[in-house]
Amino acid sequence: MLGISDNSRTQERPNELRSVVSGDLMSKRYFGTDGIRGYANRFPMTPDVAMKVGMAAGLAFQRGDYKHRVVIGKDTRLSGYMLENAMVAGFTAVGMNVFLLGPVPTPAVAMLTRSMRADIGVMISASHNAYHDNGIKLFGPNGYKLSDEIESRIEAMIDDDLTPRLAGNGDIGRATRVEGVHDRYIEFAKRTLPRKISLEGLRIVVDCSNGAAYKVAPAALWELGAEVVEIGTEPNGVNINLDCGSTNPGNLARKVMEVRADIGIALDGDADRVIIVDEKGKVIDGDQLMAVVADSWNKDNRLTSGGIVTTIMSNLGLERYLQSINLSMARTAVGDRYVVEHMRAHGYNVGGEQSGHIVLADYATTGDGLVAALQVLAVVQSEGKKVSEICRRFEPVPQILENVHFDQGKPLEDKTVIAAIDHGNSVLAKSGRLVIRPSGTEPLIRVMAEGDDQALIRNVVDDIVGALSAVAA
Repeated sequence: MLGISDNSRTQERPNELRSVVSGDLMSKRYFGTDGIRGYANRFPMTPDVAMKVGMAAGLAFQRGDYKHRVVIGKDTRLSGYMLENAMVAGFTAVGMNVFLLGPVPTPAVAMLTRSMRADIGVMISASHNAYHDNGIKLFGPNGYKLSDEIESRIEAMIDDDLTPRLAGNGDIGRATRVEGVHDRYIEFAKRTLPRKISLEGLRIVVDCSNGAAYKVAPAALWELGAEVVEIGTEPNGVNINLDCGSTNPGNLARKVMEVRADIGIALDGDADRVIIVDEKGKVIDGDQLMAVVADSWNKDNRLTSGGIVTTIMSNLGLERYLQSINLSMARTAVGDRYVVEHMRAHGYNVGGEQSGHIVLADYATTGDGLVAALQVLAVVQSEGKKVSEICRRFEPVPQILENVHFDQGKPLEDKTVIAAIDHGNSVLAKSGRLVIRPSGTEPLIRVMAEGDDQALIRNVVDDIVGALSAVAA
């Protein structure tokens, strides 16, 4: 059995099938796999914690005597206003100037952090979660998410008394709302599409999940020539990701069929992930999209390092497909941050997750749902084929994922659970793969098994879920 600890986030592409039991990703007090996240107005997503995160992060990134700056974006959650104001108070209290972007996609925050020469970027969002959750994602001056080391330093300061380090009366920062943010991001996204490619002749349904991209995604697609039908573009503070978006593509699939669209594009609440629906109403996940981009970029001599980077959750079918076209696949722990770390360390320019986080390093430092969709559309237009023909690159190996809720303790250390996992390993042997990991953002343990025999993996998952449920109840 291969373990992945906090100090060993990546593994090279395996030569044989194997199982993975990941480490406890909820061991930190505040940070998980994607920043800080929780139930809005409950610890840790309270105004006082948000203010202290602003203070601590601001102090962590101050260098020299110049006036430091931070950009803050958010999605459309009701609690975003509360947390935004609290973070403004924290950053300005330690002397940083704050530039407010309003509702914008996470990749726009990463891009503008670099473009505006900010010392730190903040995205207030809980991504694909329901409105009652919220979160804080932090970016360094280079536009990349923070390392574990920097997060640990910030965590240590959050619980300290920072009063002695507050700015003097005349050094308190200012807060300014930035105009034209949407136009800047739209132009950035459009320029990632090859000049010779237009979206004219395509009818596209775009589902913006009532989230951060509700203005920019439809506008960008229309300006590129597409006929755009939009859904999920009427946020009210509490309907983000509600029966829409990348985690709930059913309405999108129905709309694609209703209007006879060529393609459906579903983003999540902060637009850093994308799921596609083809003209037949069939859902296409991130694994298939990475296969499309990898093959296209490889043929154009654009793909670096001879392959792509995915996580332990990507389907075995993707790995087999890449092998068939002489490309490699490296796996990391779950979380696009770890995918990006491996890409940067080993020179890859394509990576992502089955969930639809697609990272294209030629353009962005984090997942960008709109940009990834544009790369797929470029292939569709250049090859003149239907989306169903372009985006069905391999037959996925049967894969089953179940979540088990737990309130406290460490269920994965229970003897009966360990025994169930060991039994699952022996049953699957070399005919499948088993991945068991605590969520980094929710009190859940995720149990995933895949293999060519669906009945076998169903039994394995049921046994392990049963053991976990008995302990976690």
